[in-house]
Amino acid sequence: MTVDARQRALVAFLVAGLLALWIAACGDDADTGGDGDEAPLIQSSPENEEVELVIGSKTLDKQQLILGEIYARALEAAGYSVEIDSNLGSEPIAKKALARGEVDAYPEDTLTILSSLYELPSQEIPDTAEEAFDLTLENLEGDGLTAFSPTPFASATGVGILTEKAEELGVETISDLESVSQELTLFGTSECPQRADCLVGLEEDYGLEFAEFVPVDPELRYEVLDSGDADLSILSSADGQLSESGDYTLLEDDRELLPVGNVVLIASQAAVDEAGEDFGGTIEGVQENLTLEVVQELNARVSLDREDPADVAEDYLRASGYID
Repeated sequence: MTVDARQRALVAFLVAGLLALWIAACGDDADTGGDGDEAPLIQSSPENEEVELVIGSKTLDKQQLILGEIYARALEAAGYSVEIDSNLGSEPIAKKALARGEVDAYPEDTLTILSSLYELPSQEIPDTAEEAFDLTLENLEGDGLTAFSPTPFASATGVGILTEKAEELGVETISDLESVSQELTLFGTSECPQRADCLVGLEEDYGLEFAEFVPVDPELRYEVLDSGDADLSILSSADGQLSESGDYTLLEDDRELLPVGNVVLIASQAAVDEAGEDFGGTIEGVQENLTLEVVQELNARVSLDREDPADVAEDYLRASGYID
């Protein structure tokens, strides 16, 4: 798919989403006699001009880079003075940066927060987005942190394989790996052996045993499949590559044992208190069109087409009507 085709696809997804919201709003008006929702254009407030915010994102996470840019540019449109720090490392490093006041907020999914930052076992992570968010807030508050409402899209970590290889092995689900996993090499991030949605879940919940687990840079998780170095690679359902050629298959989580996570913007409570109501309202407003299809297109433009995350974020905000 060309860059122009991706832009058209993005606009199509956003228009469909906006139409659905408009229809819902009209339905609400019919019941309540209201005047309808206001246009989504972000309004700049002079009260925000004295507030300085630093929005962070993890360096190696393309999706986080995009979301960080979306949040930062939206806050700028609301009148805040915003800096972007896209050099955060792993989630523990990002959390320390929040605690030290080096950044005021950064995006993270609830699954990573609960399983990695607070080390909850997989069986204690809620199945629903609302329950996971409530538990996330409960844990964050103990560290002087908070989070805004989650994104509409949820992404799941899964086991990826070349479609050709899956057909050769006759596997469609993760359970199908049971008879062959001992002969297969699994690649994943360095955090994978400690995560409920990664090696821990595959070994403990599915009872799988692999010939070898090899840590890999997230940037290379598809390349190792293409080269044949990996038989299996840990992927994300929001990856742009999965909306492409059909070369890759994400095996079905047939026992529904690998948790799903929605993204939230974690922020220090001190920063939220200083920034006022516009902070949370702006963040939650610009998330409304972030469906899984839209996020896959955004991710594809950065990961496959090598576009700048800042440009992709701006396109999203303009196409959604949040900025002029």
